[in-house]
Amino acid sequence: MATSPSVLRTPEERFSNLPDFPFAAHYADIQGFRIHYLDEGDPQGQVVLLLHGEPSWCYLYRKMIPPLVAAGYRVVAPDLLGFGKSDKPADQSAFTHRLHVSIIYELVKQLDLQGINLFIQDWGGLVGLRMVGLDPDRFARIMAANTLLPDAGGLKGLLGPWLFRRQIKQIIKKGGVTEDSIRGPKAFLHWVVYSQTAPELNIGRIIQKGTVKELSAAEVAAYEAPFPDESYKAAARIFPMLVPSELLTNHRVWKTVLERWEKPFLTAFSDTDPITRGMEKIFHKRVPGTRNQAHFTTEQAGHFLQEDQGELLAAKMHEFIQSTTSA
Repeated sequence: MATSPSVLRTPEERFSNLPDFPFAAHYADIQGFRIHYLDEGDPQGQVVLLLHGEPSWCYLYRKMIPPLVAAGYRVVAPDLLGFGKSDKPADQSAFTHRLHVSIIYELVKQLDLQGINLFIQDWGGLVGLRMVGLDPDRFARIMAANTLLPDAGGLKGLLGPWLFRRQIKQIIKKGGVTEDSIRGPKAFLHWVVYSQTAPELNIGRIIQKGTVKELSAAEVAAYEAPFPDESYKAAARIFPMLVPSELLTNHRVWKTVLERWEKPFLTAFSDTDPITRGMEKIFHKRVPGTRNQAHFTTEQAGHFLQEDQGELLAAKMHEFIQSTTSA
């Protein structure tokens, strides 16, 4: 189904009978796109905002939502543009880091979310932390897992995106990479190259390679559901290339907001993620709000740790909120 020649919308029947996903769909019209989100629990409860990354969608949070709702929270989980039930521009050039931030920030404002307890993973961090930079007073706490906000100032920040693209082109020229190398020592670079060169981007298999547990056939199909064919995967393909695309803007957010963030900030990185392993130390070093927090490693969990340890993460999120007071 197409909303315009350049914007695709996944047919609703693709999402029928998804396992463990009984949540009602909600939609918002933002910048001409239909954006999908879940809004579960007590409308008057404290807000927990769950932001997914690449190439997943809010289905990734199906294990965290029920226990958070049972604990009395209002849980909001949107699908980024190009993912899940949200609209999907077919042209990769339509996507920018800035666009994703502006769309989710507009959703947050439309829903008038305040005192947000933010959970971020993968691209959820690149979007969520930039939102924090735009409107820090709207956020009460941050829990970060397997994510980052890459930055650089000066000439390095200016030239960094160009140098990154050049590096990727050089790897492609040498023959590219295999799907299995995504978990190797150059996991992120190889993932970027793979996303640009693979004839078919098998989303379900990618999610499976990023988890410790064995997904069922129905769960794999649920991750494939948003993408009837390759034309729907423009966002999934371009996202890895966009990671270092706004280093200077990210640097300003670090310097003006994150390095002054005194509110509670907790890290929960997993033990087997080859892409973000050790990056929690960056937050511990640079964010004041990480001091005196009960940081932990999510054990027996891959990159998509919500899939492996969703119930544990929900319990830790609840504990984090209850045990801290926002500055």
